[in-house]
Amino acid sequence: MEPRWIKPFVYSAGATLLAAALIRFVIAAGDAPVLPLPEPALGIPLRYAVLVIGAIEASVALYCLFGRQTALQVAWLAWLTANFVFFRFLLLLVRGHPQATCIGSLTDPLHFSRGTTGLIVSCILLYFLLGSCVASINLLWLEDRVGQPAETRKMSCPGCGIHIRFALQNLRQRIPCPHCRTIITLREADLLKMVCLYCKQHIEFPTHAIGQRIRCPHCKNEMTLKEPE
Repeated sequence: MEPRWIKPFVYSAGATLLAAALIRFVIAAGDAPVLPLPEPALGIPLRYAVLVIGAIEASVALYCLFGRQTALQVAWLAWLTANFVFFRFLLLLVRGHPQATCIGSLTDPLHFSRGTTGLIVSCILLYFLLGSCVASINLLWLEDRVGQPAETRKMSCPGCGIHIRFALQNLRQRIPCPHCRTIITLREADLLKMVCLYCKQHIEFPTHAIGQRIRCPHCKNEMTLKEPE
């Protein structure tokens, strides 16, 4: 099972992204003086850059909120977060300010100060970055464990002779046979011994052979292998 905290993280990230996308749409619909100016990193008018980023955020948000594949939800969050982090690093190189870019300026619609806005965006990015990285590591580790075939054992039910395969971790557990409902103890397929009814010679056989009809290796008479009493 995947860790219980991953789904709440995905849902909270989706809700945050959806709110951010709606805010960006409000910004793009406004008349802020910076909107017609070119976006420092993308080179297109800031209004269009905000709309594009808002659409991407909304798409990822909706998948996080309504998607069913947790691994893909986390992967999309990790991808989006990595792009935001790279974008902010790129801004440092071109000496741009986040408030005048498509990942900044929440100031106008929310009336936050520039310092408060930058702190909020940084905290959100840190939350997304840490959450998506840790979730990805957990899911990859879980997938690696699930991908390895479990070690199994096989035995025959002493009641009906049907073969039962079980995981090694269930060894020595008492369960009802899935076929005849006889209560049996799951055990290793060690060799059992029984005496031939005809020649009285000992015969060794594995536990999963219980119930099979064979010819006695000594007298060649047919007999049914049974669990020793």
